[in-house]
Amino acid sequence: MQSLFTILTDGLIYGSYLFIVAVGLTVIFGVQRVLNVTHGSFYAFGAYLAAYLGAMWYESELPDFGGFVIIFLVPIVVGVVFGVLIERGLLKHLYGKDEHIVVLATFAAFLALEGVSLFIWGTDPYFFYQPQAMLGFVEIVGMTYDYYNLSLIALALIIAMALWYFLARTIWGRMLQAVIFDREISQAMGINVTAVFLGTFILGTTLGALGGAAIAPTISVLPGIGVEVIVLAFAVVVIGGMGSVPGALIGSILVGVVRAAAVHEFPHAEMFVIYAIMAIVLVFRPEGLFAPPRVRKI
Repeated sequence: MQSLFTILTDGLIYGSYLFIVAVGLTVIFGVQRVLNVTHGSFYAFGAYLAAYLGAMWYESELPDFGGFVIIFLVPIVVGVVFGVLIERGLLKHLYGKDEHIVVLATFAAFLALEGVSLFIWGTDPYFFYQPQAMLGFVEIVGMTYDYYNLSLIALALIIAMALWYFLARTIWGRMLQAVIFDREISQAMGINVTAVFLGTFILGTTLGALGGAAIAPTISVLPGIGVEVIVLAFAVVVIGGMGSVPGALIGSILVGVVRAAAVHEFPHAEMFVIYAIMAIVLVFRPEGLFAPPRVRKI
């Protein structure tokens, strides 16, 4: 019983972290039809900038709550700066092009941004443990968990509910769904598609950076963290269905729980099980478990 509870809790924590990153990727694809490999760089910049500023903050002996403010402010800065830079400087020239060209272009941008992060922060690890240590620990069913990691579950649920409300209950969300349905007709109806694309990309970029900033207090921020997360985020999006927010949520929980089970019972198969699930889903539902229906134009 304790083992089952531990697997479920660890899986939910890991799945929550994956969802925060993957949902930005799926929102961008759902609206702009862009497989954005640079998403891994947004995650890495969010983690690096939060760890760098957080370490400086606590070395200056400023109020403790500032570390949490940094975790939420950094993604906004990264989202706006890189969102405008990549969408206006690169992607606007690629809309309507072959998907392979878009993937290669974002992959090239990803490699360039990896070089930029190495130039800025070097190869040394950065640590930002204070927020995690500050919140303390709790014992549940004989196991000790830290409140910070448990709070990631709440953060993921808040993001999922906020996105659902935005898409289903606001005029901006309906405009966004209209653009998803048909870009040309939306433009003819007076919707500023360019602004919708830019706003969507900034939102997706901010979510990717939030994933990095939120996980920074629990890891050593090292070169290459963006590579690992973009592969896992793509696996989640493929399993859940490209462009589906509920699919990203279910896919993240599935990957998180299965990975946690593998870590506890078959640690050598930790990554294998994730890709095995992805392969099985692709065989029986190539579009993913919860992919939105495609519009059929006559």
